[in-house]
Parts: sequence; structure tokens; C-alpha cells
Amino acid sequence: MANLPVIDMVRTGQNIGRLRKQMGLLVRDLQDVFGFATPQAIYKWQQGVALPTIDNLVVLAAVLQVRLDDILVTDTAAQVQISA
Repeated sequence: MANLPVIDMVRTGQNIGRLRKQMGLLVRDLQDVFGFATPQAIYKWQQGVALPTIDNLVVLAAVLQVRLDDILVTDTAAQVQISA
């Protein structure tokens, strides 16, 4: 058993919302950046129901002017069985 990091989706979502507000951006602003027809994906990210894809995460970090590590919240308490 090894302690491996897992993404805390709820805390990551709260982080996305906090960082967005710090930049003075509305959900609509991010919707426009990503070219989404509706803001649902961004709300899902902020609620911790879904995570951005890797490519969207890279864009999000650039827009929010932070590193990927500043967006993602990880928890190392999870015990994960590693099989070779």
C-alpha cells in the first residue's frame, strides 16, 4: 500500500471559484474564454462535480495567472494498492 495523492474535487472547485473572483472574472468570462455554449461546465468545476480536462486546466491556469498546482487541491490520505 502506498500513499498516493488524489485530487480533492470539492476543494479544487472552491479554489477555482476563489481564484476566478480574485481575478475579477465572472463565470460568463470563463465561458467566453473556453468557447462553451453554456456555463454549466464551469459551474460543475466550481461545485466539485467535475474537473477540467488537462488542456482546459492549462488554459485556466494561464487565465487565472497561477500554476496548475495552485488550482488543484490534493489529499495524500488515500491508501492505494499498487499492482505491477
